[in-house]
Amino acid sequence: MPDSLFKTDPSTGDFRIEIPEFYNFGFDVIDKRAELTPDKTALIFVDTDGETDARFTYRDLSEMSARFAGVLKKHGFTKGDKLYVMIPRVPEWYAVMLGCFKMGVVPMPAPKILQPNDINYRIAASGAKGAAVYHDCLEKMQKCNLNNLDGKIAVGAECEGWISYENEMQTISPAFTREDAEPTLSTDPLIMYFTSGTTKFPRMVLHDQTYALGHYITARFWQDLTENDIHWTLSDTGWGKAVWGKMFGQWIIGTTVLMHNAADHFEPEKHLYIMEKYGVTTFCAPPTAYRMIILQDLAKYDFTKLRHSVSAGEPLNPEVIRIWKENTGTTIYDGYGQTETVNTIANCPAFEIRFGSMGKPTPGFNIDVVDDDGLPMPAGETGHIAIECSSGHPVGLFHGYYNDEESTKEAFRNGWYFTGDKAYKDADGYFWFVGRSDDVIKASGYRVGPFEVESALQSHGAVAENAVVGSPDPIRGTIVKAFVVLKKGYEPSAELIKSLQEHVKKETAPYKYPREIEFVDSLPKTVSGKIRRVDLRQREEAKHADMIKE
Repeated sequence: MPDSLFKTDPSTGDFRIEIPEFYNFGFDVIDKRAELTPDKTALIFVDTDGETDARFTYRDLSEMSARFAGVLKKHGFTKGDKLYVMIPRVPEWYAVMLGCFKMGVVPMPAPKILQPNDINYRIAASGAKGAAVYHDCLEKMQKCNLNNLDGKIAVGAECEGWISYENEMQTISPAFTREDAEPTLSTDPLIMYFTSGTTKFPRMVLHDQTYALGHYITARFWQDLTENDIHWTLSDTGWGKAVWGKMFGQWIIGTTVLMHNAADHFEPEKHLYIMEKYGVTTFCAPPTAYRMIILQDLAKYDFTKLRHSVSAGEPLNPEVIRIWKENTGTTIYDGYGQTETVNTIANCPAFEIRFGSMGKPTPGFNIDVVDDDGLPMPAGETGHIAIECSSGHPVGLFHGYYNDEESTKEAFRNGWYFTGDKAYKDADGYFWFVGRSDDVIKASGYRVGPFEVESALQSHGAVAENAVVGSPDPIRGTIVKAFVVLKKGYEPSAELIKSLQEHVKKETAPYKYPREIEFVDSLPKTVSGKIRRVDLRQREEAKHADMIKE
């Protein structure tokens, strides 16, 4: 069975993953499941309208991926070559990704919203050999420097100078075995992602073949999946959460995955309709999506099939968890991880949930809150979230940034991997998120975690979304400032500002309240939907600098 490498010691409860010398997700999971349960539904695809759908079995996935592996081989791709992949939430994405894995070609998924400068950087920095691009991105690609790409594959339409995906897939055999490709060692590259950079260009995160195995932890312990579930993770195919929730761990377990080719703008009512129509049993969404969903009339929908809800991307506000629980009967289990990792800290069904906490380390990881030198901090004190590596490299953790020795040395030091996030641990070992290492606000001698203030603001009835940063102040040095997006029906006013400030003082320590509030139509976000506080903070710093000049 595909899950035979995962062991739990019955006497101690210790969990481990046995790493074989050779491993290939395409052959060892997809083809194996196609052999054992060929007619089981692996994928439910729902198109943009929320009505048009298609179902794919494990046999279908095996044959689709075999054909694309054959396309790659025909056009000269070999193990270790990199393929830039810009394909949205459509079944062809799976054919391309799984076909790459079988060949040992390294896919580099990218979101469609990237612009030519972003694309040029990724292709050049990675040394990509080719690209597989959806038809509605071809016009954008023509503005890029593609001179060094040997194999350009167009999906969904024919384009001069590009290989037609559809034409090639029709002519290639659906039989592609291990003997048709160079074997992949467990240490060989599997997939590459680009981090959502803040103060520098995105860094390249290259994972080896064991990354797929590591996501068993994500799916089994946090998402609580079984082979009987229908799981839906909201995620663009261009960022890491797609393989967190749409592929690796889910298909190792044998879960059915739902994919919705969502519109460019988020449609909460359509998502609720799809959840009900297709009987989704386990659901994962980023906090931004949950915050928009709970603004709908949840009483109109049937959530009886839903049994487990999770969230990741950034910590979730307790108020959102409360409303979701009241209407669906399920608690949102917060989870933590990065592009560089699998799920490493989580609230799991196996232990008590403390609302607002990130949870505890997942099986297979030794994680602590440490100081700058890697020394553990006492309970209640803020430090770096760090993963211990000195006694062995955990499965699912990357080994370093590709072609970036400086960033790798900064991240891996003193026997720890420093995540760049800060938290504190309570006496019972629960982690409580504080913020990015550069997001903590020091105001009037106090250290203020923006998330605490954001959570307090979020529980106010007028707030749809908000972000908190430190803003320069001539007297206090730095003050807490909030940027607030209002719900429909509310208008900015001095009275509302005072109401929000008083609300925060009641919800958390009074010194944390935002001394300044600015109402905005939207908040800056990364391609993966995380709020970019750094943009807001830099804007405030620039404004302060201009005031000094005047």
